[in-house]
Amino acid sequence: MAVNLTAFNTVLSQLQPYQAQLVAVSKIKPVSDIKALYEAGQRIFGENYVQELVEKQPQLPADVQWHFIGHLQSNKVKYIAPFVSMIHGVDGFKLLQEINKQAAKHNRVIDVLLQMHIAEEESKFGLDETELHTLLTTYSEQKASLAHVRIVGFMGMATNTDDVQQVRKEFAHLKALHTQTKTQFFANEPSFLHISMGMSGDYQIALEEGSTLVRIGSLLFGARL
Repeated sequence: MAVNLTAFNTVLSQLQPYQAQLVAVSKIKPVSDIKALYEAGQRIFGENYVQELVEKQPQLPADVQWHFIGHLQSNKVKYIAPFVSMIHGVDGFKLLQEINKQAAKHNRVIDVLLQMHIAEEESKFGLDETELHTLLTTYSEQKASLAHVRIVGFMGMATNTDDVQQVRKEFAHLKALHTQTKTQFFANEPSFLHISMGMSGDYQIALEEGSTLVRIGSLLFGARL
């Protein structure tokens, strides 16, 4: 299926009142599809697999902002550190340290989002609130040695359910946690502003609950085979 430009324009118009940004999830999609969306004006693309991202990146324009949205292993950070714009799924301090270390080699600062576990499903990755507090306390203490990584917000995935109220509750919880964390740890840092939540099936609820980045794939590129 070709890129759905009608859906793309609809999504953009829905994002506008919220001043949110679209992360076009292009995993397992061909470079030609990404180019088609790029030519329509899209610049932020999200990939889940390191090897696939490393293969695609040189084939596309230099001003593409690549967001890594999958579960990232520490030993893979070095492959994307030269060019990745944002890493959405940081769920541990050691990973934060590794991103900093690899970014320093390229004299870059990489923006990251801390992944929070807000869903009922056990299979989803992410920090609980106790783990978050521990990570941020350690980060605050060691901040001077972490100049090449910048925490700019949270990422979360709602439970995969048709229960709209539950999804809304989980997104609202992430927004409240973001507000609380900003006050406690990032009060003087305007860059701590992002909440990455909402996908093809629930992004409208996410926008209403404060999302700044929605991760949409199947609506734009068609369902994954």
